[in-house]
Amino acid sequence: MFIKQADLFWGMDKDFISELMDVSVKETHEKGHILFTEGDPALRFYVLLKGCVKIDIGEGEQVVYIVRHGGEAFGWSGLLDRDTYSSTAQCMDKTILLRFEAMDIQRLAEDNPVNGMMFYKKLATMLGIRLIASYKGIYDGLHDSKRESFGTGQMIMSEMT
Repeated sequence: MFIKQADLFWGMDKDFISELMDVSVKETHEKGHILFTEGDPALRFYVLLKGCVKIDIGEGEQVVYIVRHGGEAFGWSGLLDRDTYSSTAQCMDKTILLRFEAMDIQRLAEDNPVNGMMFYKKLATMLGIRLIASYKGIYDGLHDSKRESFGTGQMIMSEMT
């Protein structure tokens, strides 16, 4: 997958995309691999190419999001000046992804403010959609342990009963 296909990077200029690709690392991980754990230093940002990644929080491992569509991004904490990850990310299948160092993306965004602003606006939109889906998942979790979210195509699972 060429990175421009990811909604997060759609519409950004070719040179900016090229610079992003230059700082990315393509990785393959097996089922069960943990990419980061809640509380780890938030140094990286990921874009899924293929596979499935479970995002969960808390000691009870409440699943809050499933990343399963090529082009979806996760591990955003370091991009928003958070020191640590707020969740744990585990590969649920063999997974191929692009890994970025958060400081590289921040530097590129500062060096190219037009594309940087577009990137952060799209990141905010993505996070807003996930937040609304999480709220819906929590509300609906009172009656149903699994619920499709609106706007993302992702499965929200709640342990609330």
